[in-house]
Amino acid sequence: MTGGEGPLPTAKRATCSPPSFRERNPRKRGSRRKIVDRIDNDGDGFVTTEELKTWIKRVQKRYIFDNVAKVWKDYDRDKDDKISWEEYKQATYGYYLGNPAEFHDSSDHHTFKKMLPRDERRFKAADLDGDLTATREEFTAFLHPEEFEHMKEIVVLETLEDIDKNGDGFVDQDEYIADMFSHEENGPEPDWVLSEREQFNEFRDLNKDGKLDKDEIRHWILPQDYDHAQAEARHLVYESDKNKDEKLTKEEILENWNMFVGSQATNYGEDLTKNHDEL
Repeated sequence: MTGGEGPLPTAKRATCSPPSFRERNPRKRGSRRKIVDRIDNDGDGFVTTEELKTWIKRVQKRYIFDNVAKVWKDYDRDKDDKISWEEYKQATYGYYLGNPAEFHDSSDHHTFKKMLPRDERRFKAADLDGDLTATREEFTAFLHPEEFEHMKEIVVLETLEDIDKNGDGFVDQDEYIADMFSHEENGPEPDWVLSEREQFNEFRDLNKDGKLDKDEIRHWILPQDYDHAQAEARHLVYESDKNKDEKLTKEEILENWNMFVGSQATNYGEDLTKNHDEL
């Protein structure tokens, strides 16, 4: 997407690690036990879905905060603890704007020409007081619009623009599929693609007119009744809960460690591989 992160991060799932991995890494295993202790908020020796959901949301917020902090100095050129649109534009597009001839015949020219006004539109949407200068909160909304209610329309609009290849203002079924699958000429579609076509017809295209408008795209990518952290927590508990008591022991988590590292619970997953003294 623009400005940094894409609006709708995709959960990654990994397979379980082999049992022998645990015996070969006693130091890492001890560190992981400490992390699980942090997730177990009430200290009763079990991790519930609610505790896991709370952890996922906490780590996600820290990931966003750290991401903004990491890039802040690259854009705040005058060190006034704010980022103006001009500062962002020059840091991101300055060389292109200063040397347009170098990009005239390249694919980068089309990319920059498209992305510059799009970034400006998103920046202005994040800039609530309209002074063309972003505070940290406003710049966070610019980089991570999916996390802010007042940015939801921008997320929907950018998604439409990305997928709507014929420019008619809608997403038809073929455009919907093309966004996730590159079809080989004369090649058969895999079963999962056929399943996605059914999803489009039955659940995405609410008014059954064969295409998605902005409201249907919003319902698809930003469903009001769907909590991503809750869904991911339930998935992890379901996959790791061997005795089906609807809560996880430390051992159940450690035995499925790669699933947690590959999950939104932790790059939320990346956080389980780092030192967590600050959490």
